Amino acid sequence: MQRLLSELAVGEKDYKLARAIDPARLPAHIAIIMDGNGRWAKNRHLPRVSGHRAGVTSVRTTVTTCAQLDLEALTLYAFSVENWKRPKSEVETLWRLLRVYLRAELPTMMKHGIRFAAIGRLDALPPIVRAELDDVIQKTQKNHGLRLNLAINYGGRAEIVDAVKALTEEARLGSVEIDEAAISARLYTAGLPDPDLLIRTSGEMRVSNFLLWQIAYAELYVTHTLWPDFTRTELLEAILDYQRRDRRFGGLEPASVRAR
Repeated sequence: MQRLLSELAVGEKDYKLARAIDPARLPAHIAIIMDGNGRWAKNRHLPRVSGHRAGVTSVRTTVTTCAQLDLEALTLYAFSVENWKRPKSEVETLWRLLRVYLRAELPTMMKHGIRFAAIGRLDALPPIVRAELDDVIQKTQKNHGLRLNLAINYGGRAEIVDAVKALTEEARLGSVEIDEAAISARLYTAGLPDPDLLIRTSGEMRVSNFLLWQIAYAELYVTHTLWPDFTRTELLEAILDYQRRDRRFGGLEPASVRAR
């Protein structure tokens, strides 16, 4: 938290929002469905790829802010298994933008101690993209700050299928107890806490096959803001909204009350 406050001017809106956040009740893991790039571009009579380019700024701001808040994990939905249906030219542009982003942001990741990871069916990615991902993963693996997960060629159902396949194969070879913990341990996000807060931009009221297992008890925050217009201000407002909620996890009392 202090790292973020040191970057802000006393009296500005973001400083006031950050000061209002309770550091003891920060979400450990935020997941974001970054939606609205295409509509942002359409509203400006620009090609769809212009929206994707503009969205990179929001990614940079969000990642840096989460690192400065000392969050444990941030997962961004970048490319779904269904996105291959888009025009070939748009998909190829997305891969180019991803490679440019990885190269440009590596110094920032190192500065803030961010550990980068990619989740999804990565074997299906173009080899040159996979190589770029692997390079950044390797270079940041010893960092101990924010874990940044980029969901690429990702689908929540596909993830569960892959986990069940792995568990079934292990059960065939030996004795494995099949329960929720066993499945969680074989998901792409194994070892991370489930998201506490799921943010969706663009106003759509659906989860779009994203982290279906992990978001069972996540708090949802939907904003009509299109992703390229999503700022640090709105991220801080989403966290404050999260902190105003009572999380009961199926019980009658807020989790904070039960923990005491």
